[in-house]
Amino acid sequence: MNEPLTSVAALTARLQDLHQHTVETPLFNPVFQLSLDLSRQLEAGELTLAQCEAMIAELEVSALQNRCQRMTSFVAPVAQDENTAALKASFDSATFAAFKQRWERPQLHAVFTAHPTFLLPPKQSESLANCASGEGTIDSTCVGEERPQVTLPYEHGRAMFAIANAQDARDKVVTTLLGHAAEQWPGDWHDLAPLPFRFATWVGYDMDGRTDITWSNSIGFRLAEKAERLARYVAQLEQIDARHALLSELVPARDYAAERAKDFAADLSDPAALSVAANRLTASDPRKLLSLKGMIGQLEAEAREADQGRAIALKTLAAAMRADGLGMGWIHFRVNAKQLHNAIRRRIDPDGKIDLSSKGAVVHLRKAIAEAKPLRSNFGALAIEASTATRQFLAMAQILAHIDADAPIRMLIAECEEPATVLAAVYYAKLFGIEDKVDCSPLFETETALEHGGRFLDELLAEPEYQAYVRKRGRIAIQAGFSDAGRFVGQLPASLAIERLQGRLAKAMDANGLTDISALIFNTHGESMGRGAHPTKMADRLDWALSPWAKRRFVRAGIALEPEVSFQGGDGYLWFDTPELALAMLTRIAVLRPNDTDPDAPTDEFYRRTDLSLDFYRAIKEHQREHLESRTYSRAITAFGLGLLNSTGSRVSRRQSDLNADRDMSLRQIRAIPHNSILQQLGYPVNVIAGVGEAAEGNYEEIAALLCESPRGRELIRLVRAANGLASVKTVAAFGELFNSAYWASRPYRGTETHLTDACEALSEYLVKDDRAGVFRRLASRLRVDAMKLHRLLALVPEEDADTAREEKRRMIGAAQALRLALLQHMFLRAVSVPVFSRANDVSRDDVLEMVFTLRVDEALAQLRRAYPVSFPQIDQFDLTEPTDWPENADHGYEAIHRNFIEPIDEAYALSLRISTVIANVFGAHG
Repeated sequence: MNEPLTSVAALTARLQDLHQHTVETPLFNPVFQLSLDLSRQLEAGELTLAQCEAMIAELEVSALQNRCQRMTSFVAPVAQDENTAALKASFDSATFAAFKQRWERPQLHAVFTAHPTFLLPPKQSESLANCASGEGTIDSTCVGEERPQVTLPYEHGRAMFAIANAQDARDKVVTTLLGHAAEQWPGDWHDLAPLPFRFATWVGYDMDGRTDITWSNSIGFRLAEKAERLARYVAQLEQIDARHALLSELVPARDYAAERAKDFAADLSDPAALSVAANRLTASDPRKLLSLKGMIGQLEAEAREADQGRAIALKTLAAAMRADGLGMGWIHFRVNAKQLHNAIRRRIDPDGKIDLSSKGAVVHLRKAIAEAKPLRSNFGALAIEASTATRQFLAMAQILAHIDADAPIRMLIAECEEPATVLAAVYYAKLFGIEDKVDCSPLFETETALEHGGRFLDELLAEPEYQAYVRKRGRIAIQAGFSDAGRFVGQLPASLAIERLQGRLAKAMDANGLTDISALIFNTHGESMGRGAHPTKMADRLDWALSPWAKRRFVRAGIALEPEVSFQGGDGYLWFDTPELALAMLTRIAVLRPNDTDPDAPTDEFYRRTDLSLDFYRAIKEHQREHLESRTYSRAITAFGLGLLNSTGSRVSRRQSDLNADRDMSLRQIRAIPHNSILQQLGYPVNVIAGVGEAAEGNYEEIAALLCESPRGRELIRLVRAANGLASVKTVAAFGELFNSAYWASRPYRGTETHLTDACEALSEYLVKDDRAGVFRRLASRLRVDAMKLHRLLALVPEEDADTAREEKRRMIGAAQALRLALLQHMFLRAVSVPVFSRANDVSRDDVLEMVFTLRVDEALAQLRRAYPVSFPQIDQFDLTEPTDWPENADHGYEAIHRNFIEPIDEAYALSLRISTVIANVFGAHG
């Protein structure tokens, strides 16, 4: 291969040529061969890192353009006037009563979470959102910028920006609803109080797995959100009437909230400082606004006397206040079940004798809840509380008492597997007098929780104290996690298991006489296929989280349903980065009506033919479990640690400090987002595809017929096809070749690269005992066998709406992967060529090599810079009277080692991370 590979067009053309060889030699790997072609040119000086960067920039632009097309098609139309027209066209209520019933309860609750998916730097994010909105184009000016440090305040600011756009879009929806009602029912429309969407966030309130968020952070964020929302109410009312009487209340309240937010943004570690800030917040002040109920009533009353245009504007403002209260939305605190267990033991079991999974624990908690008397608390009690879970309830009590008395607060309980855990949360809510404002919500995401969730709900809903609590709240709240569930059991089995759990909730509510309260089901999923976001169309996305089958269970039982979904981190916020996108997203949701379904729809064959569908589900689940428990799979997925991934959030994905721990890393040590991200980077979304082919083996025709006939089955297959369209077993195998000792020994064997002889020999010797080449081969073999069976199944199921850009995306991924593999080889060759240095700080040269091989590059370079400094203390720094002849020559350090080894490794790794962003964009999301 002598033709220079200096453009993406040249890469894709060469890749297509190489693919032809697979006909002659099935084991031939086009991706790895292209990487070798690139590597040879790079090591010969025929290709530079600067030229690699130019190709990466071209790929970055293409990947962003591809993602833009997908976003636009997903929520089209995007123009605001077209969305208003689409919403009006969807109105089909024959009577005002029916219209009022439909639009006075949320079609959807949307939660803006802090998941670490802030992949795109600001310029790329802005360009992508603007282009998807029909404004501007994506070009090279938006790529190559330095990534910002993603801190908690950065995440919170991004969340507030997204929510603000969502609020403005909701106002437009409300205005359209009110206008339609005024036109159709002029005598009744003033009785309409629209509430089409409700927004919430847990950014700054999520303590699960985090110790960096303090209680004062949460209070400060809530005050800042109050100030921001009041400022937006003021601006909205000023547009209606710059001299409106209510401004005399809203403006001082806005300023007061901003002052208190500033107090709590300061360092409050000193008790004296905390006392000053707390006393200012808790003191009586005429500017201290704790409820909007009176103001909403005044606006509604004024609207009845105003002309239609002014009335609609006033009622739109009132609707916003009713939805959001004194914040940018509702808030969700989150703790882990273990944190709650530690707290409750101090109250009911200080000697540690009670098993919280036992019936005895439930008896103790039942008694404790019944006897609990509300306790007063203050900021001092909050400051000195050692228990994370207890501290959360104390913080909620202060928020409800001194910031917003109306908006309820969610307490999400992660990894909740026992009814006693929820009862413990109810106990603390009652103990601090906030049980009428706090929804304690168990999260079902682990395999155990999903498998035994039905029994869990039966037992919990049968508890008299829990029944009394949810009746007071008017709702039962649960959460289902598609992300972690998809990691543990695979995305298809996770969706089906969660669907069954949702149906069990309806059954348990009906059995326990709780049909007169609503069911709030929070389905948390990311923006990627592996984490529960169906990629084909909005209807599939909504149905994947809460299927028509599950919704019918509630409708038939007469239970009001409140569906809730998440928009996670930077990837989720993209849908609300511009006013156009925000309105398009809300309009698509409103038109599809996710809180509604046809109770009389015929039974889907997927649920009728359980003799087939249940076995299909179990077989996929078992296949996924085998992967998760397989040493081969675990070793392959963790072969590079987390080094293939960019840092995308303030939450730590996994601590990396021990080389031996890296070699024995368990998949359970890696969170769901990085786990799914690694699968994308390695080129095969195992947690979506794997097992589907094997589950159909021996019964292809009957399974295919079921999937064709069933709407739910076709939805499953659309997800599988989308993932399979981007999957490449050859790419998985190519990563293993990096650790193939024979490959490195063979590169200079015939005298083609004699300048690399020493480096290749050293790599070959070092890797001869490394297990990763064999691990990747075994994994690729298993994936290939299953993929062959999947292709047989898919051949029997007609494809719906084929992706016309599929081959273009595959070529883009192939070129990007080959380029990255060449950069990794460049890093390996440079690392092994660094001169030997003496062991220092318990770190040897082999340790540094292993750091590079596992892509802990920053650590490796830190060690190399320590071993080879470029500057030393100079004699002329000292003002001494005594002369010296030593040193004889000025020591200029190890500039050559930095120039030839350290800097190229650093530059190549930075470029490889930009390729990670390219691949994530083609997949549609980070993780």
